[in-house]
Amino acid sequence: MLNNLTDTEEGDGGAQSQGDSNPKESSPFINSSDAAAEKSQQYDGKHMALFEEEMDTSPMVSSLLSSLANYSNLPQGSKEHEEAENNEAESSRKKPVKAPQLGTLMGVYLPCIQNIFGVILFLRMTWLVGIGGVIGTFIIVFMCCATTMLTAISMSAIATNGVVPAGGSYYMISRSLGPEFGGAVGICFYLGTTYAGAMYILGAIELLLIYIAPKAAIFPLEGLEGAEAEAALLNNMRVYGTILLTSMATVVFVGVKYVNKLALVFLACVILSILAVYAGVIKTGIDPPDFPVCVLGNRTLVWKTFDVCAKTIETANGTVTTQLWSMFCDSPFLNATCDKYFVANNVSQIQGIPGVTSGILAENLFGTYYEKGDLIARKNMQSAEEPDDTLTNSNRYVLADITSFFTLLVGIYFPSVTGIMAGSNRSGDLRDAQKSIPIGTIAAITTTSTVYMSSVILFGACIEGVVLRDKFGEGVHGNLVIGTLAWPSPWVIVIGSFFSTCGAGLQSLTGAPRLLQAIAKDGIVPALRIFGHGKANGEPTWSLLLTAFICETGILIASLDAVAPILSMFFLMCYMFVNLACALQTLLRTPNWRPRFKFYHWTLSFLGMSLCLTLMFICSWYYAIIAMAIAGSIYKYIEFAGAEKEWGDGIRGLSLSAARYALMRLEEGPPHTKNWRPQLLVLVSTDGEQNVEQPRLLSLTNQLKAGKGLTIVGTALEGTYLENSEQAQRAEQALHKLMETEKVKGFCQVTVSSNMRDATSHLLQASGLGGLKHNAVLVSWPRNWKQGDEHQTWRNFIELVRETTAAHLALLVPKNISAFPSNGERFTEGHIDVWWIVHDGGMLMLLPFLLRQHKVWRKCKMRIFTVAQMDDNSIQMKKDLTTFLYHLRIDAMVEVVEMHDSDISAYTYEKTLVMEQRSQMLKQINLTKTEREREIQSITDSSRGSIRRKNPAAVTTQLSVTEEPPAASKEEKPEEEVENTDDLNLSSTPLTPTEGAQSPGEQVQMTWTEKCDGEPAKPPGAATPEGIKDIFNMKPEWENLNQSNVRRMHTALRLNEVIIKKSSEAKLVLLNMPGAPKNRTGDENYMEFLEVLTEGLNRVLLVRGGGREVITIYS
Repeated sequence: MLNNLTDTEEGDGGAQSQGDSNPKESSPFINSSDAAAEKSQQYDGKHMALFEEEMDTSPMVSSLLSSLANYSNLPQGSKEHEEAENNEAESSRKKPVKAPQLGTLMGVYLPCIQNIFGVILFLRMTWLVGIGGVIGTFIIVFMCCATTMLTAISMSAIATNGVVPAGGSYYMISRSLGPEFGGAVGICFYLGTTYAGAMYILGAIELLLIYIAPKAAIFPLEGLEGAEAEAALLNNMRVYGTILLTSMATVVFVGVKYVNKLALVFLACVILSILAVYAGVIKTGIDPPDFPVCVLGNRTLVWKTFDVCAKTIETANGTVTTQLWSMFCDSPFLNATCDKYFVANNVSQIQGIPGVTSGILAENLFGTYYEKGDLIARKNMQSAEEPDDTLTNSNRYVLADITSFFTLLVGIYFPSVTGIMAGSNRSGDLRDAQKSIPIGTIAAITTTSTVYMSSVILFGACIEGVVLRDKFGEGVHGNLVIGTLAWPSPWVIVIGSFFSTCGAGLQSLTGAPRLLQAIAKDGIVPALRIFGHGKANGEPTWSLLLTAFICETGILIASLDAVAPILSMFFLMCYMFVNLACALQTLLRTPNWRPRFKFYHWTLSFLGMSLCLTLMFICSWYYAIIAMAIAGSIYKYIEFAGAEKEWGDGIRGLSLSAARYALMRLEEGPPHTKNWRPQLLVLVSTDGEQNVEQPRLLSLTNQLKAGKGLTIVGTALEGTYLENSEQAQRAEQALHKLMETEKVKGFCQVTVSSNMRDATSHLLQASGLGGLKHNAVLVSWPRNWKQGDEHQTWRNFIELVRETTAAHLALLVPKNISAFPSNGERFTEGHIDVWWIVHDGGMLMLLPFLLRQHKVWRKCKMRIFTVAQMDDNSIQMKKDLTTFLYHLRIDAMVEVVEMHDSDISAYTYEKTLVMEQRSQMLKQINLTKTEREREIQSITDSSRGSIRRKNPAAVTTQLSVTEEPPAASKEEKPEEEVENTDDLNLSSTPLTPTEGAQSPGEQVQMTWTEKCDGEPAKPPGAATPEGIKDIFNMKPEWENLNQSNVRRMHTALRLNEVIIKKSSEAKLVLLNMPGAPKNRTGDENYMEFLEVLTEGLNRVLLVRGGGREVITIYS
């Protein structure tokens, strides 16, 4: 059992890959298949006979508890080590995994302290206090520390909600918010950690080149001013930063164990440095150190090239000029020409560190913000200067190197409070992660926040304002400003901070590649899969290379102040989503949300999330937008291309809650006409292998879904669910696959019932949920309805028509669906013709508009035909229809077709006669073979006798024999043989002149009646006037026909003639679908009427409205 679990583990710094191959996470609750035999033996002889049926699926409680007791969080590399051992000797026993032993202090508290205290405290904290003032900086520190404290509370709740696998923040976010958010935020956190490494390296190089070994600069700064000096400094940072990065990456590559061993040394440096600062603060109250600052007027001078802070000094030989005089005058003599400002102002020396009891705090309470190049001047000192004097000898004064403002200070400071995830990242090494993470993290944040807030006040109370605002300590002999405060020596801080920044950089270069490796191994970002591989022991080689490359881009920026806001964005985004995850889980009240840490509330999480978002835009609004764009792009990429994962995340729960809320709102009433869109129930049929028989139906669905809305693809199976559950699952998978292929967004549903009619009816009634139900049904025309063995198919179809009418659902019936275009086809020209005969709520207008939104039909023009009767004003109808379409904002050509009253032709009577005869024959389908043959014989004999007596000239009926060779002729096939065939199929389709030349694949149309002399009957168009006259003499033979059927046949024929004439070349014809007869005696005739109405058309979409308006002229 333990072996199975360890195969799914990840390691320190990365998430677990549970669920990599399966959509759901593996669980210690499910025993392996290898244990099945043992389990069956366990049941034997026990008092468990009642549960014998459960043996294959459910473990006994004893084995479950045993497996849970053996469950452990394995550190990074354990999976790879175990795989290597398996490959070397599968038969050998594995070494027992050493249980993690780290407690709260060593496992969480001290790592968090080391990561939180960093380069900003030593290099920028004094400058922040000087620029922002004690009050402004305290507000910044308080905001940032409050943000991290609230985030730590949220993180503690998530971390104590179950077993915390090794993986830290990425694991928590991805399992709480889903793979999309998890991947996006995980990559942002990775980028933040990587840029943090760049920031630490730049800080170490700044300490090295400015305070430790200034002469080591490759690009010397001596004698350079302004932009040249700045460029030289940045180039030095780039060169040395690249060298240090290469060295650190090599150390990490060679072995992480060396980094971990040095971690305690680096931590000791940090703690000693901070203690030295506090000791120095105490000493300033007793005996302030001597760090003088030379001021000319109120301007701070760079104390580098002179020794005495005076213009002249008195000696035994008289007054002598100083090195300072030489800096501002053209000669060392007293009569030399000197700088105007130098002449007008006195030189004075002030104490850089007056001490904690000096009262300097009052002067430092409020901030002083500078533009780049401004002079760092002392407040409350007089200065004699002319307003129009230009600044000369600027390199002699301490100048502001960047333009400062409040939001910039926030961006620079925030990285100094990051690092709160260090404990959770080591969760795999902790003895009791659920206890250690909350206590250790919150204690570390409390400690560091106390140090930061006290530092702000103590720096403002001890150090002179001009020294605080002197970023590089140029006014105090080039010393590190915080070092001047330290006791016993400034070098304690300089050396200690150098080693601590190097250690923090190494930690970043160690943690970031593991985080990227964890994301890659989860498989949610396909582009990162290569970075999941590493050395045999699990070290992430490829991830380290990418991390070093990204880190190099930060080093090339070369400015600590420019890099800090970048990583602030990424960390703030990560913290924001940690808070969101906690708030979401709390508000959703997920049953699995049972954290052991109880001191949390969704309002605290929401406040933390709001603070993170606010700080992002305070730091830098454009960086915030860029970071969000990166996260958004990754989110969409994972959504479209990433692996499907089911982690039980909160976003899924949020979706369910939002869906429930929306469905409850939809129940309040039917949608307004303006919001109406086709919510389709697509009914498809499947073959014996559960494959869809009409895939083009889903192509048409996709083309109709320009109006979005709901799509449910349903199919019906005959039988009982218990016996056909597997077939139902296969059918559902086939529907899913076809929907993906045709890019149809929606749901699929399979219903099993004792007969197809009931199953279809159940689909019609039960599909959808609440207000999200279908309002239209899409079903294809039954293809072979005329075949005798398909009689139930068309009966089911007619019942479906009746049910949709009763349910007030629209009905769309594509005829000849196989001729409809696929989604890959394109019509470059053509027309979509609408035959608007009766008003159905506007469906006929709306559907072509929706179709033309799809690229298949986009180039097609829309034409609308309507029929005018004799007493209609066709000219006025056309004007009114054009106006109506204009108000509907639909572009279409309009044509009014006039249908004059005409006599019912003999052909119509004969069609009706054959139709009724066929109906009688179909009623006999269920009779025995002998009875069926006798019934058919009597009907045909009667028909032949009556028609031969009258000798018609233009009346024909046909017999359709399926799969008959085309070469068979009427003479070769005796009439009696055809009549006595069991699979007799009767067709009432008229024999048009074009049917004489049928292709080999078509059915052979055989005449049912012939003239007495054996000549084939003439088609209707060949009737002579004499023949017509003779036909009318036959009228008594048709008096028994149903006159209603005659009229309907007449309408169908006339309309078909007109539609063929106008729309034979159209790409698609839409026309009103007549309703089914109220009584069931005329069902067969109804199918015949529709067949006649649509005969000769390639693509037809029969449309029946749902009894409500679906289109409106109003906005």
